[in-house]
Amino acid sequence: MKTLKTMTDEELVVLYAKGNNAAFDILLNRYENSVYSYIQFIVRNKELTEDIFQETFVKVIMTIKQGRYTENGKFKAWITRIAHNLIIDNFRQERNENTVSNDEVEIDLFNNIKLCDETIEDHIVRNQILADVKRLVKHLPDNQREVLEMRYYQDLSFKEIADITGVSINTALGRMRYAILNMRRMAEENHIELSMV
Repeated sequence: MKTLKTMTDEELVVLYAKGNNAAFDILLNRYENSVYSYIQFIVRNKELTEDIFQETFVKVIMTIKQGRYTENGKFKAWITRIAHNLIIDNFRQERNENTVSNDEVEIDLFNNIKLCDETIEDHIVRNQILADVKRLVKHLPDNQREVLEMRYYQDLSFKEIADITGVSINTALGRMRYAILNMRRMAEENHIELSMV
């Protein structure tokens, strides 16, 4: 008489389906290392590997107990396919949890330049614009250039600028306004584009 250890996978499946739990223990011993290693190799996470491993064998047990196992001679391939499908299901679920739907947000996330990584072209254009701005600033009258540099490069308030330069706040504001108007005019005259879009 054959012992359980010498039986084929299919014979053990039949015995287990009839209620012989020891038959399943033999199947588990035969394949637990290879199934565990297969899952570990793909997911590379110990806890997740253990979860999927347990889920795989729960599914195997349920399928056999419900009499739905039909893979004669292919038990190892069948159990590996179950593990593989559970891994894919897990990755899909993880991806869906980490995805933001564009429908749930008022602003259009996919067309928002602020949320995009800067491309090399954007970087080149931005550097060109900064160089153009610096060149235009150099051509401003001294009093306008002084106010613009204090405001944008030193981040001073108009009150601080007025105090430092010895003029009224209105005069500082006026010089700033004329600096911007002059830069726009010079940019237009020289066909210089000062925006990214």
